[in-house]
Amino acid sequence: MPENIPDPGPNTGPKCPNSSGIFRLIVDMPGGFADKPASMKQTAAPSLAFVLLLLGTTLGLAGTDLVLPAVPALPDVLDGSAAMAQLVLAAFVAGGCVGLILFGELGARMDQRSLLISSLIAYALVSFGCALAPSLPSLVALRFLHGLAGSAASVFAPGMIRAMFSEAKAVRAIGLMGSVESLVPALAPVAGVWLLAVSGWNGSFYVIAVLSLLVAALVQVQRHSLPVPPPTRGTGSYVRMLTSPVYLRYALTQAFTLGGLLIFVFGAPAMMTKALGADLDAFILMQVVGIAFFIAGANTASRLAEMFGAERMILSGTALSALGLIGLVVYGVAGGTETRVVTALFVPVNLGLGLRGPPGFFRAILASNGDDARGAALVILFILATTATGTAIAAPFVTLGLAPLALVAAAVSCLSVLLLVTLPKLQGS
Repeated sequence: MPENIPDPGPNTGPKCPNSSGIFRLIVDMPGGFADKPASMKQTAAPSLAFVLLLLGTTLGLAGTDLVLPAVPALPDVLDGSAAMAQLVLAAFVAGGCVGLILFGELGARMDQRSLLISSLIAYALVSFGCALAPSLPSLVALRFLHGLAGSAASVFAPGMIRAMFSEAKAVRAIGLMGSVESLVPALAPVAGVWLLAVSGWNGSFYVIAVLSLLVAALVQVQRHSLPVPPPTRGTGSYVRMLTSPVYLRYALTQAFTLGGLLIFVFGAPAMMTKALGADLDAFILMQVVGIAFFIAGANTASRLAEMFGAERMILSGTALSALGLIGLVVYGVAGGTETRVVTALFVPVNLGLGLRGPPGFFRAILASNGDDARGAALVILFILATTATGTAIAAPFVTLGLAPLALVAAAVSCLSVLLLVTLPKLQGS
């Protein structure tokens, strides 16, 4: 794949002067087709297609977060061990990783709309199977298939968004999608607790099954509103992207910035309760504040990128996120234990990710040189691998204080800055 991939340049689509906020996206999205080739223009409003893609990716995330509250009860209900119950979560993630690679390859060769519908139906059927699982080992096996089927929407959504909108509107759409997805880990477990109380451990699986069938039906009905990215077949491959420094610039820095944040988040509950002597309310406050600033950053990233340039926003957001984690390291080394200070220092970590996330992800898709499905799949796989590896490295040290956990997260995040200043940009950036 050529390393100097042409940059699409500034947005040439029509402007809508009364679009003052991200939620105007749903209103003025149709204008995004103005700078697309005739083969990509659709007759239906792209806002509906975007909502369907958002529902599909959210359901994939719910496969972990909605089920989470039921996991502790599984050994008593299905006769197994607590360790086996944790595999219900691990198997879903493992299946998702395989699904990313599989759907990335299939999406480069087949009609992504058909694949999306089929995957949602398969996700629903496996959800019903999980709800009826007779034993914990069988549930673990089904959860691998569950994660595999649920990963398709996250692979296809970025490329379809790119095909539907101009660059500026695509960045806004990705920012809005990221904002909604960031709420799933916070809100889905609350719904999961309620479902556990009213319908038992399998209630969340029934809900996922019914909603997946509903979304599949809606996608089928509105099939014409979804774009059809041209298949790459033999012209692209994972190997080409893995050996492209331009693609790796955006894909790896996206993974390392988000991975650094998630490593800290995953270790924070144990660190705060065991090392800092706080309770989980402190962690919840940190998360709520962090998510709020992430949403604010993600929903202004497009406007700021138009004003200052996407590359500047990617670099400044990445540096801001890394500096926030470095600040946490310094505070920890100084012996700081006040959780409100930790929350304040965590704000730039989230804000920086919000500012760089949408334009960074979009440029990773651009850098895949038309191989959008494989490009999106690798970005998400890099994020999962970075988070899993960093979390494993930090795990033995989370009870020793703030500094060790923050140091692992900061080291990963600083790699993003290093790669941004060493790897080549998209041509014309």
